[in-house]
Amino acid sequence: MDLRAATWTDVADCETDLAILPVGSTEQHGPHAPLGTDVVTAEAITDATLERVDQDVVRAPAIPVGIAEEHRHFPGTMWVSPETFRRYVRESIESLAHHGFDRVVIVNGHGGNVDALREVGARLTRDGTAYTVPFTWFDAVGDHSSDMGHGGPLETALLRAIDPDLVREGRIDEASAGAADGWGEWVSHVNLAYDSAAFAENGVVGDPRDGSAARGDELLELAVDSLERLLEAIVAREWESDLDRGRGPRRNRDL
Repeated sequence: MDLRAATWTDVADCETDLAILPVGSTEQHGPHAPLGTDVVTAEAITDATLERVDQDVVRAPAIPVGIAEEHRHFPGTMWVSPETFRRYVRESIESLAHHGFDRVVIVNGHGGNVDALREVGARLTRDGTAYTVPFTWFDAVGDHSSDMGHGGPLETALLRAIDPDLVREGRIDEASAGAADGWGEWVSHVNLAYDSAAFAENGVVGDPRDGSAARGDELLELAVDSLERLLEAIVAREWESDLDRGRGPRRNRDL
């Protein structure tokens, strides 16, 4: 059930306790890929998974702005502070839980959100609000994951597979020529750069020419397979027992 299209009476009749919340970012992805890449990919993987699974799942509207200040030098990039992002995601999930959807998977498309989402998921789970688990699609595509950059081969490939009109094909060579080989400037296992403009001339990391539509189809299949398995595990998990373990031993009141 897509909450954007549902009525409140539809939701009242819904018997599932499972929800998916897509989360992305609105930020530069080089001269060839749209600012909304991270939202588009998160939503596409969410929707492709929901077409496949048997159980009922509530699909919440996507959160389109995330933690992306590292891209602020490139026009059009939007961002919020980590504190604002965590609070917005947490309160969005609290509202889902209020209506009985207390198992939530966050489908994430932006690397800058990862740490905050894990923190939010832990807090919501530990306080008993909702069993909340973040899923970042490019961490769940097998050997391809090691090739993840920014506006590079994986994101370009997935865009070509799900919505090829979004890719500015005439700028692919430009994107490749100005791309960095890796994320940052590393010395003694420390990244000296905080912002993408410090090491990526046009904001791209990795070669987008290696991102074919065929590769994008494979990425989509792998991500959907992974997300489907995760949903099955979350439905089966008795997460309430984790709360009891987390309370620690009871004090003997007779002492």
